[in-house]
Amino acid sequence: MTERILVAYSTVDGHTQEICARLAEIFSAAGHAVTQASFDEPTMQSPDGFDRVVIGASVRYGKHRENIVDWINQHAGVLASRPSAFFSVNLVARKPDRDRVETNPYVQRFLKRVDWCPAAVAIFAGKL
Repeated sequence: MTERILVAYSTVDGHTQEICARLAEIFSAAGHAVTQASFDEPTMQSPDGFDRVVIGASVRYGKHRENIVDWINQHAGVLASRPSAFFSVNLVARKPDRDRVETNPYVQRFLKRVDWCPAAVAIFAGKL
C-alpha cells in the first residue's frame, strides 16, 4: 500500500537536509509518495494529509530552532495520531557518551519542550 510520507527538516548547514533527501529516496524506492519540506519555508504544511511523518532537526549553539518546536507543538495532536519519528543532528553526538537518546542533552531538552512523543528517535553526528 502506498503511504503518504512527510519528511520535514530544519537545517543550518545542510546536513539534516541531506539525511532527509536520502530518507526520501529510500521511501520513494519502496513505492511511497514522499513530500520533503523545510521548516524555513513560510508555507510549511500541516501533517494532516500524511500517513507518516519524519522530522529532522539540527542543533545550533546548543538548541534546536524555535520554528520546529512551535510547529510540533501546534500539530502535536496530529503527530500523535500517526506513526512518526524524530532525529537530531548535532556535533556532540560524536562523543561516545552523548551518542544515544538517553545521554544526549540536546535531544533530552528538545523532547521536554515539545508536546509530542515520537515513536522513534535517533541521533546523528553532524559534519565538522
